[in-house]
Amino acid sequence: AGCGESRKSGSEWEGWEVIPSSTPNTPVPGYNFPGLKPGDRWCLCASRWQEALDAGVAPPVVLSATHAAALEHVSLKDLKKHAIDD
Repeated sequence: AGCGESRKSGSEWEGWEVIPSSTPNTPVPGYNFPGLKPGDRWCLCASRWQEALDAGVAPPVVLSATHAAALEHVSLKDLKKHAIDD
């Protein structure tokens, strides 16, 4: 798993049909979850991040909060290109 950071309000994933309607930006009032705001961080599985990368909408990642097992699904080069930390 990796740690992604939201950069936009609303649906960052708009137009990307691979992501289901329950994206991290979708409010879920029944669970008192307002949806993500810019700057919020959330866990994203590596295979989903790779799908986002392939679709051209990969969110920034926090490498220091990303498990090494993510490298089974994505390249370190791609993660570094999208890293917001060193």
